[in-house]
Amino acid sequence: MDHKKVNILLVDDQPAKLLAYEVILKELGENLVVAASGREALEYLLKNEVAVILVDVCMPELDGFELAAMIREHPRFQQTAMIFISAIQVSDLDRLRGYEMGAVDYVPVPVIPEVLRAKIRVFVELYRKTLQLEQFNTELEDRVRARTAELEESHAKLRESEQRRSLAISAGRMGSWDWDWVNGDWMWDEGQFRIFGVDPQAFVPTPASVQALLHPDDIDELRNAMAEFNKGTRSYEAEFRINRPDGETRWCIGTAAATVDKSGRVIRVSGVTVDITERKRAEERQNLLAREVDHRAKNALALVQSIVRLTRSETVKDYVKSIEGRINALARVHTILSLSSWQGAEIRKLVDEELAPYSAGGQIVLSGTEAQLSPATAQTLALALHELATNSAKYGSLSTLAGRLFIRWEIQGDTLALTWEERGGPQVQAPTSIGFGTKTVIASIESQLGGQARFDWRSEGLFCRLSVPMLQNPASELTNQEDAIRLNSETHRIRLSVVP
Repeated sequence: MDHKKVNILLVDDQPAKLLAYEVILKELGENLVVAASGREALEYLLKNEVAVILVDVCMPELDGFELAAMIREHPRFQQTAMIFISAIQVSDLDRLRGYEMGAVDYVPVPVIPEVLRAKIRVFVELYRKTLQLEQFNTELEDRVRARTAELEESHAKLRESEQRRSLAISAGRMGSWDWDWVNGDWMWDEGQFRIFGVDPQAFVPTPASVQALLHPDDIDELRNAMAEFNKGTRSYEAEFRINRPDGETRWCIGTAAATVDKSGRVIRVSGVTVDITERKRAEERQNLLAREVDHRAKNALALVQSIVRLTRSETVKDYVKSIEGRINALARVHTILSLSSWQGAEIRKLVDEELAPYSAGGQIVLSGTEAQLSPATAQTLALALHELATNSAKYGSLSTLAGRLFIRWEIQGDTLALTWEERGGPQVQAPTSIGFGTKTVIASIESQLGGQARFDWRSEGLFCRLSVPMLQNPASELTNQEDAIRLNSETHRIRLSVVP
């Protein structure tokens, strides 16, 4: 194996000896450098690396011991091999001093070539091995640094990925868990504790503590899911409910997967829990809304059916006009209720909409407190107001420009009291029979809402008082068919009620 030549420094103040050393060491094949004094040797060492230094002990100015001491003071040459050559017999104390100065060996004069070459060869090979070891160490350090950098980068990516996963789980109302099937240890992440509404510092996940938080009706299903893993099932998904310590019930969907050993035995089960309470509530609201829409549509159709069946007119034109007016009244209140998602209607808005066709001349004066009507009350009251307004436009104060209409309402306990007072119109006489419009008002207010409708045909104009309960009993609301049947019968047998 070829080796790069190394430097061997020969230091002696006698040229003949230096020449002799060169001849002896030439066959080593290394780079031989000569220095005639300690100063020259130091100058060379400051600029070059040296494997072995062969130095004469007895030299003028700097002897071998002094040169060795100066060389050893330099950090770069503290481990460099130095061999002393002495032409005089040295004592043990001199040898000890030389070793203390850093010498690794002594060569007496006369020099035996084979011995000198052997000693120099040993230290040259040792130098080479040291260089190789340093190189290996450097390469190893480089590889360690590179591997460390890779691990740090991988760890940073893993940490970033874990942070993204945690953010995704948190944003998605998710939690993850891990269950050691063998020793029963559980591991929950922050999302799992949050879903179950427990304190991570105080709550210890165990089969018993977790089961205590499950809804009683769902425990058996989850037990069956766990039992399926022992039968070979590797994944499972189920919806279940949890009862939080604060009393709230939450809906969740859980997905679990099993890890098995070489023999197929389950050793670990890991899973993800997703809080789907909002989705469940949205589904319930959607189903409720669908049923509500169906109910409202049937009721609206029943009202229209009753209007068509009970409307009486002398001509087809009047008949169509009456039906259109009443259906438009229902349409207007339907729009108001739709804008509130069928939560109710504000009474002033309702009155404004129903009286809008007659309000251009400033004949109508409204006054009253704010009040929210239920959908059923709003529909019925809208139809009643329409009938009153239609009769007034035909025969009452709204039939002339001089007429005035005053509508007032107030909340008296749990009852809405609304008064309709006409003035300045044609002189009024009490009717001998009740018309369809009046029958409709009385039937809708009293039969459908359980209220009262009182009429007083004063000479200066009609005075009507409507009393409507604000709190409706859901059980008392009429279905679509009952609305039509009762409205039909009531309009034919209602008796006249006069304001005392």
